[in-house]
Formats: sequence, C-alpha cells, structure tokens
Amino acid sequence: MLGQMRVPDFADVERAARALAAHIVRTPLLRNAALDALAGAPVWIKPECLQVTGSFKARGALNALLAMDDATRARGVVAYSTGNHGQAIAWAAKQLGVMATIVMPVDAPRNKVARALQQGARVVHYDRRVESRESIGMRLLDETGGTLVPPGDHPDVLAAQGTVALEALQDLPRSARENLGTFLAPCGGGGMLAGCGLTVEAMSPGTRLVAAEPAGFDDTVRSLHSGQRETNAPGATSLCDALQAVTPAELPFAINGRYLDAAVAVTDEEVVTAIRFALDELRLLVEPGGAVALAALLAGKIDLAGRDAVLVLSGGNVDLPLLHTMLQPTAAASHGT
Repeated sequence: MLGQMRVPDFADVERAARALAAHIVRTPLLRNAALDALAGAPVWIKPECLQVTGSFKARGALNALLAMDDATRARGVVAYSTGNHGQAIAWAAKQLGVMATIVMPVDAPRNKVARALQQGARVVHYDRRVESRESIGMRLLDETGGTLVPPGDHPDVLAAQGTVALEALQDLPRSARENLGTFLAPCGGGGMLAGCGLTVEAMSPGTRLVAAEPAGFDDTVRSLHSGQRETNAPGATSLCDALQAVTPAELPFAINGRYLDAAVAVTDEEVVTAIRFALDELRLLVEPGGAVALAALLAGKIDLAGRDAVLVLSGGNVDLPLLHTMLQPTAAASHGT
C-alpha cells in the first residue's frame, strides 16, 4: 500500500498551513513556572485542546477535503476513528457541504459521537475487539462511492498535522528556538508525529522528536526497537481512547522511522496525574490521550537535559462522567496499570 501513496515533504506542510490559516485556531504557546521547575528546563506548551473540534485532528481533516476536487467532494467521504478524527471530518465536511460517514467504536466517548452527529455526519458503530474498522470502511466506500480519509495513512492529513510543529517553531522566541532540545507529543497511529518530524527536521534539525503512548498500546515504542510495525495485544485496555491504534499506520511509520528519536509509554495512573496537573496548574481540560506527553514529562520519563522543549497537548474531548471519576481522590490509584 505504501508504494501507492505519495510521501509528503516539508513543502506540503507549508502548503497546508496556508490553506488552513483562515479556518483553524493558531493555538498559542504557553508556559508554566511549576512545570518548568519540575522539568528542570523551559517547557513551551502547544495546547491543541483549544483547537477547532477540540483536537489537532481538525487540521488534517480539513486539509484533506480542501485538496479534493469538486467532483470527488460531491461523492462524500468516509472515515474511521475512535472519535477525534471522525469528529474533525464531520466538522470539515459540514464547512464544505460534504456528506460524511464516520465509523466509530461502540465504546467511543459519547461526547465525541454526539458532536459528529451534531455536524450532520452519519455514524456507523463497530466492536473494536472483534471487527475491523478498515474492512467496514471499505464496505461503506463501495456503498456510498465516497472517498476514504483515514486518520494517518493519507499524505494531506499527515502534512497538515505537521503544522502543529510549524506554528510552534515559528512562535518560539529566538533564544528558545536556538536552545530547543526536545519536541514531545502524543502518539496513536503516528500521523501527527510524522508530520511534525518533517517540520522539525527542516526547521530545527538538532531537536529530538519524542513520542508518548499509553501502556498497553505502546506499539510505536516496540516498533522502534524492532524496526518493523508491531501490534498491540487484543485485550489491552487504557483510559486513552484516542490512542488505541492496533499498530502504527503505514505511512507515518515509514516517516517516523527516519525522524523519531525515542518513544515512551505511560500508565493510566500517570495520565490521571497529568490531567489533574493540567486542570490545577495550566487551567486546561485535556483528555487522557491528549495528556500522555505531559504525563511522560511529569513522571520523569523524559530528560530535557536543561534545554527548551515543546510539549503538545493534543486534545480536550473528555466525557464529563469519566472526568468526574478521574478527579476523585482514589482515581489515580484505581486507574493504575
């Protein structure tokens, strides 16, 4: 499949930034004294939880639809997603008057399903334990005649996710950019990390690119070690619904194999700690999958060696009942893995 896909480059990231500029939020860079002290270095937070639809996924979804010709868009689009990508596709499709069908797991957070429906999308559920979302997506393509927009294996999606790093590097003060040592972000299928890798290599080639994943879904951690795409155990569980990919997406993995320097895994307990920190110290609501990079830093799994770092908070779409549970005094212990 990879041989049939165009591999994007940094020029594609720049084109995506121009196409998206009028439609998305240029999320700011934030600092927090408590986080800097814990990390032993300046940490520049890129809060994509403040993005349109509540996650960075809006960037790739809209860019993919904008890149289509009118005839292709008129036939509609199909996407499979644990929630954020589907929600973003539904939003992008509504902006352009396109019909969208989203394949989502039956256990996807209710708020993500509801928001996709509110945007006018059709939602088709599946059981991720026994069914393949890719197979269902292919069947729906045959039924609708639409175009598949996957969350990772798509050059226009991947290039647009790289605009997260493009904005961050452009907005860093000169002294921080010159001292930048680490770019740290959450990782599911690997699309955002791949797009950011293209950007970091072009704009700040001495900077380490580090991925954070939930324990049990640490396929990128293991794939980096083995040199091939590893899969996660079928029975694995995690609070991080947005990062439960079965294996790294093919196109992102090919790119991450060149640019990704390290990957670390965090437990549910560490994720809950990060969510609480984000609320208490940053005044930001971050979903479990969006908080894994922060969790890795707070848990001491990333050594910044005294150099500046950019840290991505990738999403803020958390169900209120789950948030209530996580904020209970015993939540961190009960959700440990």
